[in-house]
Amino acid sequence: MTDSNAAPAAKRPRPAILALLGAAVVALVVYAMWPAARRTAAPSNAPREQRKQAAAKTNAPGTPGSLEVRLDELKQPPPAPDDETSRNPFRFYVKPPPPPPPPPRVPQPGDKNYVAPPPQPPPPPPGPPPIPLKFIGTIEVKGKKYAIFQTERPGLPIYAAEGETVLGQYRVVKIGVESVTMEYGDGRGKQIIPMRG
Repeated sequence: MTDSNAAPAAKRPRPAILALLGAAVVALVVYAMWPAARRTAAPSNAPREQRKQAAAKTNAPGTPGSLEVRLDELKQPPPAPDDETSRNPFRFYVKPPPPPPPPPRVPQPGDKNYVAPPPQPPPPPPGPPPIPLKFIGTIEVKGKKYAIFQTERPGLPIYAAEGETVLGQYRVVKIGVESVTMEYGDGRGKQIIPMRG
């Protein structure tokens, strides 16, 4: 007998589950009936007072929906176009700047206010030709500094100190670190010759 009583008790729903299920149904009904949860449908026709106010705003002069027509504004001339003949809406184009003003007119020989330019001075006499020596280095012997030169034709180097003459026609004026100052034997045509190794 105990077995038959145990079977129907296991199939019976528990009272706690039934209580939770009942509370959920009550909450759903309360939510559906609550006024804040429901959307109020807007009336299809506006009340008479709102329609009267809207009509008063529409008929006010100067508003877009106004029925007032100002004919005197239609008689004004349109603005002048900005050279519409050169306008192309399909191409980007920037107008070039205006041309510069023409230069002032120079008086010509036939004009009454023409002044002849002064005559050009004669060109200076040509200087002496460059000294055909290559400065290739320096050497110091017993406290005296010598410059080493090479002629255009390969051969033995030439040594000269400051104040000495090279090849009988070029005088060494000054020996620097990277250059030598030389002149012709008569004192003209002073030239600086850079060092070329």
